[in-house]
Amino acid sequence: MPASPSTARAINDRLALGLLQEEGPLTAGQLKQLTGLSRPTVADLVERLAEAGLIAVVGESGEQRRGPNARLYGIVADRAYLAALDVRTESVSVLVSDLVGKALAEGSVPVGPEAGTTGAVEQAVGLVERALKEAEAPGGGRLHTVGIGAPGLIDPGTGELRDSAGLPAWHRRLVAALQERFPQARVSVENETNLAALAEQREGVARDRDTFVLLWLGHSCGAAVVLDGRLRRGASGGTGEIGFLPVPGTRALPSATDCSGGYHSLVGSAAITELAAGYGMLGEGAWVVKEAVRLAPQRGAGNCATSHNAPAPDRPPATHPFLDALADRIALGVAAVVSVLDPGCVVLGGEIGAAGGAVLAARVEERLRRMSPLATEVRASGLGGAAVLRGALLTARERAQEELFAPPDHV
Repeated sequence: MPASPSTARAINDRLALGLLQEEGPLTAGQLKQLTGLSRPTVADLVERLAEAGLIAVVGESGEQRRGPNARLYGIVADRAYLAALDVRTESVSVLVSDLVGKALAEGSVPVGPEAGTTGAVEQAVGLVERALKEAEAPGGGRLHTVGIGAPGLIDPGTGELRDSAGLPAWHRRLVAALQERFPQARVSVENETNLAALAEQREGVARDRDTFVLLWLGHSCGAAVVLDGRLRRGASGGTGEIGFLPVPGTRALPSATDCSGGYHSLVGSAAITELAAGYGMLGEGAWVVKEAVRLAPQRGAGNCATSHNAPAPDRPPATHPFLDALADRIALGVAAVVSVLDPGCVVLGGEIGAAGGAVLAARVEERLRRMSPLATEVRASGLGGAAVLRGALLTARERAQEELFAPPDHV
């Protein structure tokens, strides 16, 4: 059944807006060439989108050309502002952008336990207000969408952050506070590891993969699962709660309310700090891992990102006791994930994954080859701790554009 005229117009408009988003400003002739639409159809959609305030003339193409055919059309980027938040246990970071995702302002603020719930929420909301002011968004009134990345489970039915004994109370209060301060904005929250995976899929090291797992290694640990291009959340939103995975080497078993006896107790930042101290390396979390990488002899282990540095066949791989012990621990959880999902690729993300880089990823992959018959690449995140903000911004931009780029239905 052929599409109705209004549906066809909406499809064409979306196509044109998508090209302007990806390619930047284009002339009507370039839109005709890229879309394959007729000249009258392109002229109609350009007029329609301009009248809707979605696109505008932003310049001319060529130094000597003038007239309608030379006009460059671009998306009206300041039609709406977006805010992305990365909410951690002891800090909040924010990134404000325009409608096409250009960063305009960013900042962060520590949130200590002494602030209390009300104080912590006020600090976070104040951070967003200051970033909007720096981005020259008048009074925050043009803030359209806020995307929040936070640790914890997201209820798949309501989209809300579920109550958890391990999270500060102000995390759940923050969404309501932002909605109250910016009543016209759309505010949504997503698990931080899921957002990091989306960022790696769109802008990071997993751009060539439609199936992969991101293992987040930071203050805590988590995993995000992308299968056939889609993020999987599970029946209760708990896909990837790998911190609760029972593994060898822990002092006890995890409980339903405490993951300290699970995988978390081996690869969380505090556990890594303790492990490093046992090898005479004093420092916390990501810093000590980065320092160990700096001191480690160069090596290669067949990893796709480091294979060009592979040692000669008769040369044994160089070792570093602390990094080797850390790789042993990380590989336990990775092997469990691989045996169930067979993703073909695992990305080590978070501050620890970024600090370890290709050196740590190669060690984990080497151990995985000995533990599993399933071929799996282990890659280091290229975005590190910034992946959560990038993922939150990407989702906020998509939601805003989905609404704003829906042209009026002309009958």
